[in-house]
Amino acid sequence: MSLKSHYSEEKIIECGCDEVGRGCIAGPVFAAAVILPYDYRNEEINDSKQLTAIQRGKMREIIERDAVAWAVGQVSEQEIDKINILNASFLAMNRAIQQLNTKPQLLLIDGNRFKNQTDIPYKTVVKGDATFLSIAAASILAKCYRDELMEKLHLEYPQYGWNQNKGYPTPAHQEAVLKFGLTPYHRRSFQLKRQLRLEFD
Repeated sequence: MSLKSHYSEEKIIECGCDEVGRGCIAGPVFAAAVILPYDYRNEEINDSKQLTAIQRGKMREIIERDAVAWAVGQVSEQEIDKINILNASFLAMNRAIQQLNTKPQLLLIDGNRFKNQTDIPYKTVVKGDATFLSIAAASILAKCYRDELMEKLHLEYPQYGWNQNKGYPTPAHQEAVLKFGLTPYHRRSFQLKRQLRLEFD
């Protein structure tokens, strides 16, 4: 089934937004904002989770070439620990939106909640990355840019396997934390304590 190219029947500037990295225990959370041309079509753009790394890389080039505007925002591990991961996800999306060189008239936000720091109207869409092309495109950019960073950080701390797990709490990643301790890139918030059953105080 093809993803929808726009939400409104009016020819307005719509921007899809999505984040990646909420469930991780290491690394920042990333978000992207993408404005595609009205009535844009591309059968290969899909929810980033449905694509391979090679497919995402190919789509990233196409999205960056074809988009009217796009931007990526991130929120650091330290900020996540201060404001919690949900608020950090909202902040990352707002940062991406605020960097766009074209102002949207409507934001399409993946999920069921959003804290808007702009004056732009928005609609939340559950499973939006499997519904709208612009949100799917945002999910691809956010995933590509975050994975790229985690692969770079892996060179600094190879024992945690971030080139494979990208900071998610796989059993091997959790075992590495138990064995080697925390890095500056690990999130020290409550979820990490609960998942690893460690005391970080």
